Amino acid sequence: MTAFAPSTRDPEPLLEHTLRTWGGRGDLWVFGYASLIWRPDFDYAERRAARVHGWHRALKMWSHVNRGTPQCPGLVFGMLPGGSCHGVVFRVREAQGEPVLRTLWLREMPVAVYDPRWLPCHTPQGPVQALAFTLSRRSPHYTGTLPVEQYRRIFAQAQGRYGSTRDYAVDTYEGLRAVGIHDRALQRLIESAQGDAPTAQSGA
Repeated sequence: MTAFAPSTRDPEPLLEHTLRTWGGRGDLWVFGYASLIWRPDFDYAERRAARVHGWHRALKMWSHVNRGTPQCPGLVFGMLPGGSCHGVVFRVREAQGEPVLRTLWLREMPVAVYDPRWLPCHTPQGPVQALAFTLSRRSPHYTGTLPVEQYRRIFAQAQGRYGSTRDYAVDTYEGLRAVGIHDRALQRLIESAQGDAPTAQSGA
């Protein structure tokens, strides 16, 4: 499937809408399902294991900035509708909520690819409502199903400002394992794309 040009959607209105819907009335919760698990890049007061129903983690989003370029697109994870997703939730103290959201936007939404949503998350300590970065299958950044040969080319070639698609996928796999999550679908994808068992090569 052909990669599309980067999105021109303005991220600022989405940030302002997210700030309004959070409202600053209480602590901020953020759901991490990929790199946020092993590299959150913000201070938090608490981290919990969490599960979201109705969405699943998938390496099916084109990346033209973080893990690839417009000339050689890479891949990043998105949360797609259907199934369920194990991850973690981070609790950010109310006073730090807005600065953390603005920092997250610079990292996750430089070209407003994701659809930010407040999702109910189930944790051992009870349910919380957390911000998650989801992806629509109608988005031009959704890859659909790619052949193994294309994954192999992307793993071998795609590099962005945060490093390669390959390292991102492997580091996410290892980061999930470190918090007790075994994503077998991701393991199979990595093994088929690189031809061996997933072993982290470098951080990102």
